[in-house]
Amino acid sequence: RNSGVTAVVEGIGDHGCEYMTGGKAVILGDTGRNFAAGMSGGIAFVYDRVGDFASKCNMKMVKLGEVENLADIQELERLIHNHQRYTGSNLAAEILEDWERSLQRFVRVMPVDYERMQNYMEDARASEKFDNEYDIAVEAFDRHLRALVTS
Repeated sequence: RNSGVTAVVEGIGDHGCEYMTGGKAVILGDTGRNFAAGMSGGIAFVYDRVGDFASKCNMKMVKLGEVENLADIQELERLIHNHQRYTGSNLAAEILEDWERSLQRFVRVMPVDYERMQNYMEDARASEKFDNEYDIAVEAFDRHLRALVTS
């Protein structure tokens, strides 16, 4: 249950990132079943070495995608590099050694509602009508409520 920290681990059992509400999780090894059950916030990056991660993920609140955003790619590489430097991880070194190929095996796990709110906040920032993050968050919440009423 991650609520705001950034964690890099080399494997995780059943129910990984269950009820996660914030932060980032990077999983470099295997995952158990029921990953992301109740995950409402934060982002997870899972190294899907054998291509079976989707079958282990609880898809009720999240969607899976590629790691395509440049900021995500750079942060993921930095986190794995730091993990390797601090722990001497052979797995992290192996992933970094062939980074372009390894990157293609990562799956981005994003809660659907969290992504929607992030998009509303980006739109509010881009409008340049708001002076602070609190007002941006309020505007994002209001946009979300308007979208719920009109749908």
